[in-house]
Amino acid sequence: MSKQPFILVIPLRILSFFYAMVVGFRNWLFETNLLRSKEYSFPVISVGNISVGGTGKTPHTEYILSLLSKTMKVATLSRGYKRNTSGYVLADDTATGATIGDESYQIKRKFPQVAVAVDANRRQGIAKLLKNKEIQPLSAIVLDDAFQHRYVTPGLNILITDSNRLFTEDHMLPYGRLRESASSKHRANIIIVSKCPASLHPMDFRIISQKIAIFPFQTLYFTTYEYGEIYPLFAEEASAPPVTMSQLKPKSTTVLVVTGIVSPESIYAHVKRFTPNCIPMAYPDHYNFRKKDYQAITRNFDTINEPRIILVTEKDAARLLNDPLLPDQLKPYLYALPIKIKFLLDEESKFNQQILNYVSENTRNNSFPKQKN
Repeated sequence: MSKQPFILVIPLRILSFFYAMVVGFRNWLFETNLLRSKEYSFPVISVGNISVGGTGKTPHTEYILSLLSKTMKVATLSRGYKRNTSGYVLADDTATGATIGDESYQIKRKFPQVAVAVDANRRQGIAKLLKNKEIQPLSAIVLDDAFQHRYVTPGLNILITDSNRLFTEDHMLPYGRLRESASSKHRANIIIVSKCPASLHPMDFRIISQKIAIFPFQTLYFTTYEYGEIYPLFAEEASAPPVTMSQLKPKSTTVLVVTGIVSPESIYAHVKRFTPNCIPMAYPDHYNFRKKDYQAITRNFDTINEPRIILVTEKDAARLLNDPLLPDQLKPYLYALPIKIKFLLDEESKFNQQILNYVSENTRNNSFPKQKN
C-alpha cells in the first residue's frame, strides 16, 4: 500500500472511521432486514469487489459469459459506468460505449450472442430481463460490479481482490481503497485473487490463503492475466497488413501505448517482451479523450519513424470506436490488445464445474423474486 503524506494520515484516518461507520450501518440494515434484499430462484451470478480501482472484474465476467454462452442463453447486467443514458437499456446494434458504458459495449462486441443490459437499479434490470420474451429462454444472469448492490442477493457471489493489494491488507476510503470493510467477505461464495504472477511460488499461495482466511463454505482461486493477439481496431482503414505481436521485434516496431486504465504497467511489460520500443501515454481510468488529448497523441506519434502502431486496451477501444473526435489519420495505426484470465494451480476445471453446477442446480422453476429470509 502506498504511504500517505504524514500530515494527511490522521485526517484521512478520521474520515475513514466515519465512512466505515456509515457503510457498516447500511450493511447492518440489510443484515437485519430493515432494508430488504431480493433473491431469485433463477440463477444470478455476481462478480464484484470491495475496493476502488481495477481488480479485473470485466475479464472474469467475460470468462464466465464465454463458459455459459457455449451451451445456454445468458445475459449480463451492469450499471453502465459513465454512460450518457439513464435507466434500463438493452444493447442492440446501435449501442455504443456512450449509451451502455465501456465495459458493456466491449462485452457486446465480443459476445453478440449474450443479452447485454445496463441499469443502476439491478433489481429493476433483472425484472426487465426476465420479462423480455425476445431474449428468452435465459438460463442465467451475470451481474458485473454488484457486490455492494445489496438490494439483490445473488445466488452465487464472486469477490475479486488484486494480488498486489489484498482487501485484507487495505483500509477504508479515503485513507485506503476499500469501499466497505474486509469483513464483508462473508457474503462471497467464491473469492478470486487476480493479477497474480504466472510464476507465483507455492509458498506465496499459502501465505495469501492464510491472509484471506476463507470460511468453510467459500472457495479460493488464483488467476493471472494472459494477453491475446492484437488486432486492428479499424481493419477496413488499415494501411498495411495486420500486425501481430511476434512481428514487432524483427521489424523494430515502435509501439505507442495509450491507456485509460488503473494500472497499465503490466501492458508495458508485455509489449517490451516483443520490442524495446515502447512509449507509454497513460490517462486516468475510464478517461474520455478530448480534442487536445488527441492532438497530443498525434504530435507524439508524428515523431515516431515507421514501422509504428498505437496500442490500446479493449476497454479504451470501446470509447474510441465511435468517437467523432478521433482523428482519421490515426485510425489505420490503432490496434487493440485483448486481456484474458487464466486459472493457476490447474483449477480451471474446478471453477468451471462450480459455475455450471450452480446454474444447473438452480434451474428456472419460476422467474419471480422471493424475499430474503
